[in-house]
Amino acid sequence: MEPKKRDSHAFVAVVVFLLFSVLTSAVLASEETVIDWERARNLLRREQRGETLTEEEKAYLERAKRVRRERGRLARPQGKAVRGAETTGLIPVTEMAEIQYKGQTGGLYGGGRNTPPESHRVAARKVLAKIRPLDAEGQPAKTGKIVLISLGMSNTTQEFSTFKKLADADPNKSPSVVIVDCAQGGQAAHQWAYPDEGGTRKRPSPWIVMDQRIKQADVTAAQVQAVWIKQAQMGPARLGEFPAHARSLTDDTVVILNKLKVKFPNLQIGYLSSRIYAGYATGSLNPEPYAYESAFSVRWLIEEQIEGIADLNYDSSKGEVKSPLLLWGPYLWADGVKGRKTDDLVWKREDLAGDGTHPSTSGREKVARMLLEFFKSDPNAKSWFLK
Repeated sequence: MEPKKRDSHAFVAVVVFLLFSVLTSAVLASEETVIDWERARNLLRREQRGETLTEEEKAYLERAKRVRRERGRLARPQGKAVRGAETTGLIPVTEMAEIQYKGQTGGLYGGGRNTPPESHRVAARKVLAKIRPLDAEGQPAKTGKIVLISLGMSNTTQEFSTFKKLADADPNKSPSVVIVDCAQGGQAAHQWAYPDEGGTRKRPSPWIVMDQRIKQADVTAAQVQAVWIKQAQMGPARLGEFPAHARSLTDDTVVILNKLKVKFPNLQIGYLSSRIYAGYATGSLNPEPYAYESAFSVRWLIEEQIEGIADLNYDSSKGEVKSPLLLWGPYLWADGVKGRKTDDLVWKREDLAGDGTHPSTSGREKVARMLLEFFKSDPNAKSWFLK
């Protein structure tokens, strides 16, 4: 082909592609404006529970799924991710008293508050009173066990396995407490929520591995009463800018909590944490500001439970119990070497592995010690964790 003709054909191809992209985006934008995403989420949860949807509801849900898939497919990182930075300038959520971040108030529990509202504190005390040593069948027994498990991805298992070593060596930990690390590398929120998605898998479901680890620890599902959850989404940039990617993490975690409550009938309480600093990340797995923004995913879960969302109900007097009571665990984020005002936590480059995303040995120890301090000192944890 002659150079001029080849250039002409290439130009036409580019124009056609651009026109297609613009038209596709316009159609998606038009469809998205008429989609009630709260309704779509409710329909999705009903479908996941096995409820029968009407034909109109099925069509609505399928349309919402298609728009979400296309939005994720067309989304590209907008150059906003922070990489290789010692600091981001972002303010820890715990220190956002009077300012907002992209329309969100500060505080772990919203409105600048870092402690649960009174109604949730009262509810937590009632739930904590139910935690006691149980035998293999789940009956109270002086020689029984209180099992604390973890659930999450690679960072979670790296940090929690280090915490287990520290906690098991601590003379103040109750001998009734058995710690089992069930978090697994490569198993992020969506993989836990939908383990069968995508056809054949080269690895077993994370839920199967969880069962194996609990059995290996010589405890039973009936003895599991507390869980630490630290989750994330892989490549959150493809899910859209905030709050879209953060909302997807919240939605998937609801599914995970529902599955947990079915598997562990005596599970009483879930402690949630968001990610550590990711400003040093060199790839797109989960850089900043996505790691920082995952804190809002956690907070929305707790806020929705306090508001009485049915899928997060923990109170049998209010209907079917589908979730443990949710509270914040330790808040692990600090702005790199700048740290935060409330303590001396900083994240240096040596605290992260080569990819800047996973914790190094020192990073794992930082999180492990924060976890141990939390369980030993927090009023909503120490009552069952300590002797």
